[in-house]
Amino acid sequence: MINNLLRIIFNPVFNDSPEPWQIGFQDSAAPGFEGITDLHDSIFFYLVVISIGVFWVLFSVIFNFNQKTSPIVYKYSNHGTLIELIWTITPAFVLIAIAFPSFRLLYMLDEVVTPIMTIKVIGHQWYWSYEYADFINENEEAIEFDSYMVPESDLEVGQLRLLEVDNKIVVPSNSHIRLVVTSTDVIHDFAVPSLGLKIDAVPGRLNQTSFIALRPGVFRGQCSEICGVYHGFMPIAVKALPYEEFLFWLESMS
Repeated sequence: MINNLLRIIFNPVFNDSPEPWQIGFQDSAAPGFEGITDLHDSIFFYLVVISIGVFWVLFSVIFNFNQKTSPIVYKYSNHGTLIELIWTITPAFVLIAIAFPSFRLLYMLDEVVTPIMTIKVIGHQWYWSYEYADFINENEEAIEFDSYMVPESDLEVGQLRLLEVDNKIVVPSNSHIRLVVTSTDVIHDFAVPSLGLKIDAVPGRLNQTSFIALRPGVFRGQCSEICGVYHGFMPIAVKALPYEEFLFWLESMS
């Protein structure tokens, strides 16, 4: 509730697409990605503390025990059971502290509980196909369509090069959506960073994942598995709409 109030007051602009030379995360739009960023921040804290400790020990040894300052070194200064126990047991506790939240997040991301709809995602060389198996059109057939990248020559003002598609995945916001992912030829990878999605599309195998888009918007991704010469030209775009607008879109596709 506080986050929604802050969004109304400040009306922020969210970063849902990659930017040139970007080294940070995109803005989160799903609970799974919030968990990923929180885990990253926690592990990064441990890395900073460990790095400071290691460099402090390293430079202290170099400064205090070099040939000029300490030409004669007592044997227990560089060989000791206690110090070896410390630098063996301490990293073990650090790994345990990292492992528990990691496993919790992995299980959370793998859990698919009562999704309201299922979308089948099929990777091809080099485009994506989507099938809404829960909905049928006037011909009693499932709603399905292909999604190709918009060529640079056809881009309109405001559209993004290498990220724009002719047909987006349209889903309702604040809803649990299940994705069933596969491929018809080689291994692809369906990845949308803002939604915390990254799952392999493997020929002859059905992989599943799920997500909840917490806010309306267009969230972009790309194939993240090298799949051939046009690997970099099969982007993904997920458009989250309020329920009413999603129903209008669904009616237009029927």
